[in-house]
Amino acid sequence: MKHASLTQSAAGRFGLLLLAFAVLSSAGPAEASSQGTPLAGAALKSFISGRRIYLAVPLGGEIPLTYRKNGVVDGSGESAGLGKYMTPKDQGRWWVDGNRVCQKWREWYDGRTFCFTVAQLPGNKIFWVRDDGKSGVARVR
Repeated sequence: MKHASLTQSAAGRFGLLLLAFAVLSSAGPAEASSQGTPLAGAALKSFISGRRIYLAVPLGGEIPLTYRKNGVVDGSGESAGLGKYMTPKDQGRWWVDGNRVCQKWREWYDGRTFCFTVAQLPGNKIFWVRDDGKSGVARVR
């Protein structure tokens, strides 16, 4: 039993590192935020709900995050070949708090809550800024 929890903890830490690297690699120019339309409240919830957000990973591929209408968020690193290095899939909760969309994963990021401001960009993209200052551009479908 100890071995399983140690493995899950190590996978969670590695998943955190890998996702942080993916987030950093997707960062776009800082001026992208001024080109977008900031989203908040009901407009933010409506925009995110039912959508899939694609975060680029450094060695190719993307990590899709699916924001279901019922407040569940699903993530998968399988298409980017990350299953060997981290928990390949995770699920969590998402919600809107004012002008931020927040999410809490079961294992990724060791279950910590992170929130993001979001600005809609042309071409089915968003510019996001996480509450710790990390930012980037992601594809939306």
